[in-house]
Amino acid sequence: MQQEIRFCTTADGVRIAYASVGEGPPLVKAPNWLTHLEYEWETPVWRHWWEELARDHTVIRFDQRGCGLSDWHVSDISFDAWVSDLEAVVAAAGVEKFDLLGISQGGPVAIEYAVRHPEKVSRLILYGAYARGRIKRGVPEAELDAITTLMRGGWGRDNPAYRQMFTSQFMPGATQQQMGWFNDLQRISTTGENAARIQGVGSNIDVVPRLTEVAAPTLVLHAKGDERIPISEGRLIASLIPNARMVDMDSHNHLTLADEPAWQVLVSEVRAFLTAGTPGGAAGRVDAAPDSLTARELDVLRLIAEGRSNQEIADTLVISIHTVTNHVKSILSKISAANRTEAAAYAHRHRIVGSPTASS
Repeated sequence: MQQEIRFCTTADGVRIAYASVGEGPPLVKAPNWLTHLEYEWETPVWRHWWEELARDHTVIRFDQRGCGLSDWHVSDISFDAWVSDLEAVVAAAGVEKFDLLGISQGGPVAIEYAVRHPEKVSRLILYGAYARGRIKRGVPEAELDAITTLMRGGWGRDNPAYRQMFTSQFMPGATQQQMGWFNDLQRISTTGENAARIQGVGSNIDVVPRLTEVAAPTLVLHAKGDERIPISEGRLIASLIPNARMVDMDSHNHLTLADEPAWQVLVSEVRAFLTAGTPGGAAGRVDAAPDSLTARELDVLRLIAEGRSNQEIADTLVISIHTVTNHVKSILSKISAANRTEAAAYAHRHRIVGSPTASS
């Protein structure tokens, strides 16, 4: 795959770089913490994301003002400016209706855009996102001031210690090579001053009042052990966006890596969500029951794929937790899955999605 990079200019004269890759319906990504269109295309931290999503979609992503290939020397770095940058890229790319992806800091930007332009957003995917920045979540300002001081003083140095604190939060389960790539990505993406300004804006975001106004079908994915953005933020988002679906992922990484089991779950969930309601799509369709699974086992497997616990499955199907435990053991044995994560991936491969049948 080859990405094509172009440039557009915002209303306040800032040049924004955006890239497109793949073929199919458009999928637009709101920018997250420090991007670089060229460098991240080569890294093992990000490339698997764009290659996978571009298999079935035209993926459009861009560097926000102040970083990457976009203008670095800008007077206005603010939340409203970030949303305006997204509006400018959508206009330049000429897409009228599209799916929208918000990762981490891109989550609140995507939420705000979806509320302002409901006619344009077909579906909304929020991964590792938050509705409240760190200050709004109660993190002491003194702690953030200390981090900001380190950023301004040592960001561009060859010593990665100044950037490692972020890398360790984003990917505690990464290899040394993967951490090295991410350290370099942050250094190459912007200056210490811009990183500090971006950090300050993100820490003060609060789009909680906008969540109930989101009209687009929404999928919320969040790692259970996320050390950068707590899973409570994902659950807050999912609880307030009408009919949003929440998927808890078994990972400690803020950015899901290609070699962890959670990546296959993420891919399956996103693919099923983006094909829902389309000709040949996955929504509600179940292939002929594979591997001799019974109707009740299919019900249990659907709920496993939604990330439900045994107790939650028991409550939903009005059966005992002992019965659920037996069903889970039988399912794992029949489909040769080692754990629930593999079972969830299996469910999506076989289109075992949608609501369970009525209890019996």
